[in-house]
Amino acid sequence: MANHKSCEKRARQTKIKTERNRFYKTRIKNVTKNVLAAIEGVDKEKAVEAMKTANKYLHHCVSKGILKKGTAARKVSRLQVKVNAI
Repeated sequence: MANHKSCEKRARQTKIKTERNRFYKTRIKNVTKNVLAAIEGVDKEKAVEAMKTANKYLHHCVSKGILKKGTAARKVSRLQVKVNAI
């Protein structure tokens, strides 16, 4: 347990940020799974819609500092290649 006031504050901040990051990371996985599910179902229209949502959300996470710019770009690019292959 923290002994100093600053350490106690740091522990509280870490807890809040961990919950926040867990929320965003889980949402990123779910959005990605939606695109992959649409691709598996060979539904071009549904895949394109899911891709738009995924693209928007991944770049939103970049602005929030959850993902790095290159990471989001790589994920979007790989998904887009799969969508285009349908």
